[in-house]
Amino acid sequence: MVQLPDHLTPEQWLHGVFSAQEVRKGGILKRQIRDIERLCGRDAFLDEARRRGFQVLRNGRHFVVFCNADPIRRVI
Repeated sequence: MVQLPDHLTPEQWLHGVFSAQEVRKGGILKRQIRDIERLCGRDAFLDEARRRGFQVLRNGRHFVVFCNADPIRRVI
């Protein structure tokens, strides 16, 4: 179970996630939904992705964030 350290706020965690190098490069971010809900809240996470113009898919227990505005096409 992931616990947020006492010195880290949900806003700081959210900022850290969306400041990752992979995000800055326009790559892909994957996080477990239960961790997102526990650490910052689903709505805050999705609002931040939306604000940045990212697309978010849910697959099983994960959110997959495409950190660019390119179209998503299912191949198979």
